[in-house]
Amino acid sequence: MSNSGYRVAIVGATGAVGVLMREIIEERNFPVRSLRLLASSRSVDKTFQFHGDAVAVEELNETSFEGIDYVFSSAGGSISKQFLPHAVKAGAVCVDNTSAFRMDPNVPLVVPEVNPEAAFKHQGIIANPNCSTIQMVVVLKPLHDLAKIRRVVVSTYQGVSGAGAQAMAEAREQIAAALNGESFDSKKFLHPIAFNCIPQIPHGAGSSPFNADGYSEEEVKMIKETVKILGDPSVRVTATTVRVPVLVGHSESVNIQTETKLTAAEARLALSKAPGITVVDDPANGQYPLPIHAAGKDDTFVGRIREDHSADNALNLWIVADNLRKGAALNSVQIAELLVA
Repeated sequence: MSNSGYRVAIVGATGAVGVLMREIIEERNFPVRSLRLLASSRSVDKTFQFHGDAVAVEELNETSFEGIDYVFSSAGGSISKQFLPHAVKAGAVCVDNTSAFRMDPNVPLVVPEVNPEAAFKHQGIIANPNCSTIQMVVVLKPLHDLAKIRRVVVSTYQGVSGAGAQAMAEAREQIAAALNGESFDSKKFLHPIAFNCIPQIPHGAGSSPFNADGYSEEEVKMIKETVKILGDPSVRVTATTVRVPVLVGHSESVNIQTETKLTAAEARLALSKAPGITVVDDPANGQYPLPIHAAGKDDTFVGRIREDHSADNALNLWIVADNLRKGAALNSVQIAELLVA
């Protein structure tokens, strides 16, 4: 750490996303003068390396934010709601990776490649969108600018890393047990994830994790967040979100209808020039986005771009990204980079 820069705190510093936030802050040389790692009392005295220094984890409390400039939070919505107002009162700017403030009309919901200007309208808190929403809107934005998207139909295939490190461990254990013909329990998910596809529903949800219309919370997030980020209430969105036995990476099948005709070649060209996107679209030679290739990468990958002949002005796309990086930690750091730039 240097004598110049900003005083930074990470809330949920020992979780999968919190750990990655610290690593990405270091990778990208975000200007840090001091780093405070905050978590529950169970994690106190754990240490992590940052630019060659050992940084001990401190217990999160209401006074943890004195002297802090930027807070990155990823410890759950209830924690953010409880503690981030104290951080704002102490003078910090907070980038929150939970759902706590995303649909608050006074809190900007930001993806830097899509709506960077919104970040500067904050009142102390900036919300980081849902991981599935982020990778989709990164791809939708250039196409919306070209031909105005009227409707989006998305189906997701979401890796278990979105449910945390314990969920990843459970998936490994279940798969190993299933291969050995052994029985196993499901703790992080309502149904087994080994060799299975299940609705993406809140962890530990009961028997009715859907709303009255049959939509899950994740599906509602994608619908509402997409409209807010694009800033166009005329865009209609529907979603089906599914958890699959992939460790890291979310994949999405996306169908869009545009106001004016957009050919697959035109879409491919526009996306190849857009920031944060890598086009991988040579299916004849087995080249298309795969979660195993996206893991550990910063970009959002798009391919299988083709015209949908069943509807006017419609395209199909296949979108893949590392949900822990672009879907969470990286996007959060990029938001702070906008402000310090």
